[in-house]
Amino acid sequence: MEDFFMSVQKRFAGFKIFILLGMLALSAMRVSAASGQIILYTPYTKISVSPGEAIEYSIDVINKSDHVFNGDIRVVGLPRAWTYTLKGGGYAVSSVAVLPDDKKTLSLRVEVPFQVNKGAYTFRVIAGDSASLALTVHVTEMGSSETEFTTDQPNMQGNASATFTYRATLKNRTAEKQLYALIANAPRGWTVTFKADYNPVTSVELEPNTTKEITIEVKPPKEVKAGTYKIPIRAVTGSTSASMELEAVVTGNYEMSLTTPTGLLSTKITAGGKQKIRLVVRNTGSADLTDIEMKSTAPSKWQVIFEPEKIDKLAPGNETTVYATIEADKKAIPGDYVINMEARTPETTSQISFRVMVKTPMIWGWVGVLVILAAVGGVVFLFRKFGRR
Repeated sequence: MEDFFMSVQKRFAGFKIFILLGMLALSAMRVSAASGQIILYTPYTKISVSPGEAIEYSIDVINKSDHVFNGDIRVVGLPRAWTYTLKGGGYAVSSVAVLPDDKKTLSLRVEVPFQVNKGAYTFRVIAGDSASLALTVHVTEMGSSETEFTTDQPNMQGNASATFTYRATLKNRTAEKQLYALIANAPRGWTVTFKADYNPVTSVELEPNTTKEITIEVKPPKEVKAGTYKIPIRAVTGSTSASMELEAVVTGNYEMSLTTPTGLLSTKITAGGKQKIRLVVRNTGSADLTDIEMKSTAPSKWQVIFEPEKIDKLAPGNETTVYATIEADKKAIPGDYVINMEARTPETTSQISFRVMVKTPMIWGWVGVLVILAAVGGVVFLFRKFGRR
């Protein structure tokens, strides 16, 4: 009897072991099945960025099985110096549980370092033992930890009265916020103005890996000579700086003056008479003046004739003489008249207002004297003739 009970106990123990092994096998099969039905998904698996940028991924952990998935989630294969943060519900996570036929969305932030070589980099997000998602980042340029200050058009051309406007881009490629002082080393007398967001500035602040569009306005002095001028520009902080060189090609300024040798702008003339005036045309600019035309605006029936009427060329600093013959209207009454005279080119003009005083002709003066004398003589004659009666 005792042997019988011992035999039953042995058989029952073997049966329990068999049941336990079966349950373990079934559990392993379920875990395997669950792991094989976990999907990691994000819509953009290959993207292009610049050095120093941060990439934000939204990753869905999808459970297609009929069992709860609870497993580790991690990022592997990330290049050295690259960093990442994996968050869910606002917290950093390293494991995730997902109900059957459900999903959880995680946020993955990958930070690309500033010092990185140009090329493609691939890493993986892994959930559990088998769910894997490959992500590729293409770095578009060679990285650095410096500041960049560039412009697409460093050379401008214009006359001395022009404002040279350059469009520049300042980029902070360091890992820290920077406050840049903007400095120009222009020739003496030149004015350089920096503008950001349409406002004049002397400094700008940039976050890491951000850019700022800078407008640089360069104004040469009025007396500048024609030529090519270099304007060094710098953006400077306590830890980094960048520089570039702008070039302004000045073609010269166009200015002239019209006057008389003495500066007197008035004369006298009789009605119907002529007066020859000497004028001086000076090139007070720094560029040649060509095709200078002499023009005038005079009262009705007056004439102004210039000799010469046109000056072919006048070099900077030189002057030439022009004669203006003024002929008054024969019926002009005594008084003051104004004649506007102008020296004109397509680039510049100079104008003077010349005052002309019309006086009575001398013959009318003598006529007046004779009339007075005749009147006096008539009075004397009448006095003598009728005074004795």
